Amino acid sequence: MGAARGDAPGGGRYGEAVFRPEQAGEGERIDFGALAYDDITMARLRALGAGPGWRCLDVGAGTGTVSRRLLDAAGVESVLAVDRDVRFLAERPGLDVLEADITAPDSVHGKFQLVHARFVLMHLPEHESLIAALAELVAPGGVLVLSDAVDLTGDRTPVTPYTTVMRAMWEGLRATIGTDVSWVPSYPHLLRGAGLESVAAEIHVPPLVPGSPISRFWADTWERSRAAMLATGLVDDAAVDAGVRYLGSDECAALSGGMLTAWGRKAEEESSA
Repeated sequence: MGAARGDAPGGGRYGEAVFRPEQAGEGERIDFGALAYDDITMARLRALGAGPGWRCLDVGAGTGTVSRRLLDAAGVESVLAVDRDVRFLAERPGLDVLEADITAPDSVHGKFQLVHARFVLMHLPEHESLIAALAELVAPGGVLVLSDAVDLTGDRTPVTPYTTVMRAMWEGLRATIGTDVSWVPSYPHLLRGAGLESVAAEIHVPPLVPGSPISRFWADTWERSRAAMLATGLVDDAAVDAGVRYLGSDECAALSGGMLTAWGRKAEEESSA
């Protein structure tokens, strides 16, 4: 998803230390997440005005599901899909693909009516400066829309095979690649700080139903981050296996990690100050 070097002790990177795109089935794992969240994402983007005449930037485009739906369902003029690894993306009329690290200066040029990034900034340490940089890419009157995960396994959440593994996953990913979702609820404040207006946010939590896309996404994610979880000492192989079985059983009674989406709009006329 275009993530750069994290602030983890080992300086790991998304797509290298874990979630390697060349690993068999990684595209399918990303698509399970898309099946769980794309309808919600598209409803929000269209409500914010995404449609004919809009030039859009999709940061960390993954397998391109949002990029394609912006063209096919919303009828936007064009989409620039950016990712650090673009093997899952293919150009087509209206869809341009750029292999780039979004954290690099001047990696993307131009102005866009929509700048969208989903499940990207949570893996990057430079989130405040990146939000400011992404806001600079928004055309007057356009919107910046950011979505990331929120962890709902708080201290009072009952201990289950699911919560045990989920907590180990967040800690393992933070130690391995610098993933940090603790600051995600600060999105609205950060968007205001970047000079955007009409800032608002919402959270969507898909139901954990056996065999559902979100349940399959988490099971695959745990398998691919198993080594990072084991390194925390919070779980062993048996605990991870129990968590995967629990996700697929009728006994599962838990909240998935949610998706917080926040947005802000660039003033129609930028200040000359």
